[in-house]
Amino acid sequence: MIYIVLNAVPIGLATLLALLLAQFIDRPRTVTAWIVALLSTLWLGAILAGALILAPPKAPIWVMTIGSAVVIWAGFVVPALATSLLMAGQRWAKIARACLWWLLVMVAQAVVMRLVGLVPPPV
Repeated sequence: MIYIVLNAVPIGLATLLALLLAQFIDRPRTVTAWIVALLSTLWLGAILAGALILAPPKAPIWVMTIGSAVVIWAGFVVPALATSLLMAGQRWAKIARACLWWLLVMVAQAVVMRLVGLVPPPV
């Protein structure tokens, strides 16, 4: 997991962007919510950075960048959110909004990290 330390700047910038997006979509209302939002977006940004570093060059770089974000979102974020929120009694509209927010966050983070640049771990 040394890649997280090596890429602290792009991951940090991607996290800040995600928190800025939170201001416009569904602003956290408590300190605890801010902390959870910070940690969640930081961790997903770190996971996404790893995926971007390891993505095989089978397609153009921007296809892999956006595609990696969408695959992680569709494969992990949507099922976890939909299941958890549905079990908590939330309506489909709220579930869809939460899922779309995370898609926006993950694509934006991928773009920022790709633009800033990511460093692979030493071999």
